[in-house]
Amino acid sequence: MDPKLGRMAASLLAVLLLLEGGMFSSHSLPPALLEKVFQYIDLHQDEFVQTLKEWVAIESDSVQPVPRFRQELFRMMAVAADTLQRLGAHVTSVDMGSQQLPDGQSLPIPPVILAELGNDPTKGTVCFYGHLDVQPADQGNGWLTDPYVLTEVDGKLYGRGATDNKGPVLAWINAVSAFRALEQDLPVNIKFIIEGMEEAGSVALEELVEKEKNRFFSGVDYIVISDNLWISQRKPAITYGTRGNSYFMVEVKCRDQDFHSGTFGGILHEPMADLVALLGSLVDSSGHILVPGIYDEVAPLTEEEINTYKAIHLDLEEYRNSSRVEKFLFDTKEEILMHLWRYPSLSIHGIEGAFDEPGAKTVIPGQVIGKFSIRLVPHMNVSVVEKQVTRHLEDVFSKRNSSNKMVVSMTLGLHPWIANINDTQYLAAKRAIRTVFGTEPDMIRDGSTIPIAKMFQEIVHKSVVLIPLGAVDDGEHSQNEKINRWNYIEGTKLFAAFFLEMAQLH
Repeated sequence: MDPKLGRMAASLLAVLLLLEGGMFSSHSLPPALLEKVFQYIDLHQDEFVQTLKEWVAIESDSVQPVPRFRQELFRMMAVAADTLQRLGAHVTSVDMGSQQLPDGQSLPIPPVILAELGNDPTKGTVCFYGHLDVQPADQGNGWLTDPYVLTEVDGKLYGRGATDNKGPVLAWINAVSAFRALEQDLPVNIKFIIEGMEEAGSVALEELVEKEKNRFFSGVDYIVISDNLWISQRKPAITYGTRGNSYFMVEVKCRDQDFHSGTFGGILHEPMADLVALLGSLVDSSGHILVPGIYDEVAPLTEEEINTYKAIHLDLEEYRNSSRVEKFLFDTKEEILMHLWRYPSLSIHGIEGAFDEPGAKTVIPGQVIGKFSIRLVPHMNVSVVEKQVTRHLEDVFSKRNSSNKMVVSMTLGLHPWIANINDTQYLAAKRAIRTVFGTEPDMIRDGSTIPIAKMFQEIVHKSVVLIPLGAVDDGEHSQNEKINRWNYIEGTKLFAAFFLEMAQLH
């Protein structure tokens, strides 16, 4: 954006805030301060993009357990800690020990940053959670640009971690820096908890949060996370719920070695045939889960909830085209949103031990493991789902009269999370979005699982809100991940306005 245009937009917004007799009149923010902050952000946006470029250049991959990437993770956390210290924050880098891997090697876990800015007892205290580790990325694997060189094309900033989660973390820091640079008091006390192992399961983080709940978190009033996406390309959103996840493995074994199909085909109970039958018994062609009792504890649908879905902006044609899918299972916006967010889903992920390479190999696998997961919703219980799935698979397997052995195991069990959208910070986030974007936000849930939200809610007992900055097409975890410059810069303004709204509402 041209700096002059930025100043004009900020000035116009300030005037509108003064004149608006409706939604802004009862709580108008200080227009002069708002104008100054927004102008500063517009004028310094190239610097903010440059900092994001420097952060993206650090290959902070936590998924691949190799020393080089761990060194990069430690470097990333050190850069972030230094950035916060230069803002005047009191920073503690907590030693998280080491991680024992299945192959016997041990790798150090990058430190978790705990930082504090301000301790005024008359102000509210907002804690921001973010992570600076990323998924693996290789230019030879479908990337159009070097994933670790932030590249701007038509206002899109391509690079691994740009939207997940380095961009949003920096947007929060940028918002703080705007107040600092203008020598303005921060409207709220701010704390940071930033980790480097989120993509690898947030190793040891829960223990740290438990340990710090009566120390670092004792004065925290609200927790903000920005680690997901909008449901559209241009309309902002607030996220108030996520699905949980139960991940299962079902193993069918005849023997340790594979068989030749010419020698043994026709005289065995083949493990693959058993497994395909088991996996095929889990879900029907309409997406309905066939495990008995699985829907019993799903929260009933209310009229108020239906109206929430109706109010959400979702262009089904655009959504389908951007997903590159010919047809969804459902035809209406409301049905699609409900089946993404408030109903469970079952997905089959793969088969370990099967022949999956190019060519024709006439092998009968002696042992195979099927992998599938169920996305859980309120009020489903992980342990109940585990029993239901195990019982169902045992019933199906027994009817096959197979001589093979079957073992079912649940390797991951994460509960769903849902928040009270009437909490103070939800109102503050809505008002800040109106101020920056001039529209009401979509109130959305996320069909995926963000365990940290549930963890904070259960351990710290504070209100948690997810304020995403990225557009639906940002491609987190995928090739050509990006964040739009517009989302990054307007997102920085959003967080600045959020600070001011929280100060008024606290």
